Amino acid sequence: MSDRVSPRRVLGLAVPALGVLAAEPLYVLVDTAVVGHLGAVPLAGLALGGTLFTLVSTQLTFLSYGTTARTARLHGAGRRADAVAEGVQATWLGVGVGLLLFLLAQLVAEPVAELLAGPGPVADAAASWLRIALLGAPLVLITMAGNGWMRGVQDTARPLRYVLAGNGVSAVLCPIFVYPLELGLEGSAMANLVGQTIAASLFVRALVVERVPLRPHLPTMRAQLGMGRDLVLRTLAFQVCFLSATSVAARTGAETAAAHQVVWQLWTFLSLVLDSLAIAAQSLVGAALGAGSAPRAKSIARQVTWYGLGFGAVLGVLFAALAAPLPALFTTDPGVLAEMPGAWWFFVALQPIAGVVFALDGVFLGAGDAAYLRTATMLSAAIGYLPMIWLSLAFDWGLPGIWTGLSAFMVLRLLTLLLRARSGRWAVAGPTTAAAMS
Repeated sequence: MSDRVSPRRVLGLAVPALGVLAAEPLYVLVDTAVVGHLGAVPLAGLALGGTLFTLVSTQLTFLSYGTTARTARLHGAGRRADAVAEGVQATWLGVGVGLLLFLLAQLVAEPVAELLAGPGPVADAAASWLRIALLGAPLVLITMAGNGWMRGVQDTARPLRYVLAGNGVSAVLCPIFVYPLELGLEGSAMANLVGQTIAASLFVRALVVERVPLRPHLPTMRAQLGMGRDLVLRTLAFQVCFLSATSVAARTGAETAAAHQVVWQLWTFLSLVLDSLAIAAQSLVGAALGAGSAPRAKSIARQVTWYGLGFGAVLGVLFAALAAPLPALFTTDPGVLAEMPGAWWFFVALQPIAGVVFALDGVFLGAGDAAYLRTATMLSAAIGYLPMIWLSLAFDWGLPGIWTGLSAFMVLRLLTLLLRARSGRWAVAGPTTAAAMS
C-alpha cells in the first residue's frame, strides 16, 4: 500500500468539513441581519449573548477534535463498531455537559451580562437571549460529538448535510419568529433551537442505525475527558490572546479597533478554510496509526504539510493583490482605511505560516498528541503574543505592535510543531495508544 494519499481523497474530506465549519458563521450573519432591524438594543444584546455562547461552545470543541482522534485510530484498525462506540460516549458526554451549562446559565446569565455590558437594557436583552439559547447547549454538543466520530470514520459528507439542514431551517424560521410572530430577540434564540434540534436528531439517528450499544460507559468518557482537558487549556490560551488583542485595539482608538476588526474577521475566515485541511489530516493520520503504520502516518504528515504551505502561499498572494480594493468593501471611513495597512501586511505574510501550522495541528490531533499541543500553544502565547500585546498598549504601538505579537505567536508555534514533527515521537502506532505526550 502506498504511503501517500491522493489529493482527491484529501479534498474529499476537507471540502465538506469546510462547509460544516462555515455553516455556523454564515447563519450568524443571517441572524444578525434579521435582528438588526429590531434596533440597537436587541442587536447589541444578540452580539453580547452570541459572543458568550460562542466562548462557551468553543471551549468544548474537544468533543469533535478529541473524538476524531480516538475514532480514527479504531477505524484504521478495522474496528468500526468500536470507533462508533466512541461517538456514543462522546454524545452522552455532550448531553451531560450541555445540561450542566443550561442549568448554570439560568443562574449566572444576568450577572455575567451585567458584568460585561453594565446594568441596563443591553445586559437584560443578552441575558434573555442567552437563557433560551443555552437550552440548545446539549444539542450543540451532540452535533460536535457527531462531527467528531463521523470525521474519524472518514465520512464528512453526512455531517455537512445534517448541519445545513438544521441551519437552513433556522434561517427560514428566524425572520418568521422575530417579525410575524412578534417574538423579537427571543424569537431568534427559538429559531436557533429548532435548527439545533434537527441537526442533533440526525446525528443521534446516525448512531442508532449503526446498531452499536447505546449505554453510557464511564471509563470511556473519563478517557475522553483526559484529552479534553488538554484541548480546553489549548483553546483557552487562544481565547486569552485574541480577547487581549481586541481589548488593546479598542483602548488604542475607535479607528484602530475598527481596522483590527476587519482584518481579524478575514483572518478568522481563512483560519476556517485552512482548518478544513487539518480535519482531513486528523482523520488520515489517525487511521494510519490505528492500522499500525507509523511510516504511512509520517508520509501523510509531510504531504499534508506541503499542501498547507502551498494553500497558504496562494492565499497570501491573493490577499496581497486585494490589498487596495478589499478593505474598501468593509468601510469607507478614511481614518479606518489609513489604519488598515498596519495589520494587513502581517495578515498576508502569515498565511503560508498558518497553512503549515494548521496542517500540523491536524496531524498531531489525529495522533492524539494533545498534551504537546497544549504546552506548545500556552508557551507560545506566554512568550510571544501576550507580552507584545500589552507592550503595544503601554508604548502606543498600535496595530503593528498587536500584529507583531500575533506573528511571534505563529512563528513560535511553527517552530515547536516542526521540532515535534521532526522528532517522530508523536507517531505511536496502535488502535488505542495515544502518541507520546511530553
